[in-house]
Amino acid sequence: MRRTLVLVSLAVTSMVALAFLIPLALTVREIARDRALTTAERQANALGPVLVVTEDPAALERAVASTQAGAAHRMTVHMPDGGRVPRGDSRAAAGQLTEAGRRGRSYTTRVPGGHALLQPVALDAGRTAVVEVFLPDEDLSRGVWQAWLVMTAVAAALVAGSVGVADRLGARMIRSTRRLAEAAAAFGDGELSVRIEPDGPPELVEAGLAFNAMADHVVQLLSAEREMAADLSHRLRTPLAALRLNAEALGGDQVADQTREAIDRLEREVDLIIRTVRRPTGRGSCDAAKVLRDRVAFWSVLAEDEGRSCELIGAERPAPLPIPGSELAAAVDALLGNIFRHTAEGTGFAVTLHQGQGVTGILVADGGPGIADPDAALKRGSSSGGSTGLGLDIARRAAESTGGYLRIHRSVLGGAQIQMWFRTKWLPPTRRRSRRLVRRRHSRT
Repeated sequence: MRRTLVLVSLAVTSMVALAFLIPLALTVREIARDRALTTAERQANALGPVLVVTEDPAALERAVASTQAGAAHRMTVHMPDGGRVPRGDSRAAAGQLTEAGRRGRSYTTRVPGGHALLQPVALDAGRTAVVEVFLPDEDLSRGVWQAWLVMTAVAAALVAGSVGVADRLGARMIRSTRRLAEAAAAFGDGELSVRIEPDGPPELVEAGLAFNAMADHVVQLLSAEREMAADLSHRLRTPLAALRLNAEALGGDQVADQTREAIDRLEREVDLIIRTVRRPTGRGSCDAAKVLRDRVAFWSVLAEDEGRSCELIGAERPAPLPIPGSELAAAVDALLGNIFRHTAEGTGFAVTLHQGQGVTGILVADGGPGIADPDAALKRGSSSGGSTGLGLDIARRAAESTGGYLRIHRSVLGGAQIQMWFRTKWLPPTRRRSRRLVRRRHSRT
């Protein structure tokens, strides 16, 4: 935008300067020419009274020498008898002199080296003398080039000044726009406290105020949502307390111990949910390998009870991801929970961590019946198994938050394979990538 403003200012100012400069330059040249011709004509007319009084060559020569043109040897008097005063300074041809006498008034004609002003003077007995004043080309353009240079310098200064002003205005606008864009990117990155001091053009000031109002409203909505989620999670404590009392009454056998241990884990998960939802959200990072080890270890207890085989592959070394650990854990829990809800007991599953160049993939495969319609399964709130239909959507949003994506394929175990691919460096979605994501989502529907 800054460059555009500078180019527009340069083009407009240049056109205006040329519109005034070209006619003014031509006018200056004509003024210089008219000034030289007027001076020559005035000097030629000064010899008219002398020619009327006397035709003595000596007197005429003194009169010619008294003028500026005569002193410079640029004036000649052509007498009716063919004589010249002084001799040898004439540049006009005989035909041009005859034409001047025929016209009876002064006129200018082209001669070698410049122009000649021919002024006829009527004498007695119908005779006519012609006064010739020679004007070199440099006299006709004297001072023109200097004037043109000054006008060009003034025009260039005006153009440079306008471009400088446009550049400063553009810089101010760009600075305000960039600050607004950085604040929006930071807000999208999870810095909910970021605000801007609106400045710049009135439109950008209004945009800044609207951004601040929007940010305040979003913070209020998120706070209300977190409190509601915390309250809903807190309500689980009552049935958990009842379960714990019932579990304490089961006795001391192995089944009772496993039940109490499961209740303890469930209570810890509820406490974690309450603490998480009350804490403001923000971007972060985690070790995907550690998260997968923790979550697979948690689900392996239930898998053992149901006779399911459980395997974790590729989680031996660290795998950093630009996503909070709680979000990744929620996505993995959603995928593993779907296996337990939608496949029969005894169905095995495997979780694979794959680290590529610039991307990291988490593949969750099972040996169940698979997913008949992957596109429909990715629709938020859509489920053919009687669940909420949010599990796959949670995993998809976790992957896309890093610029990645989620895919559903057939696994080597015979069932479904959910692939979450994450970018290892988090970037705010660009306009082009956002359009691609929108087209991708539309193509799924």
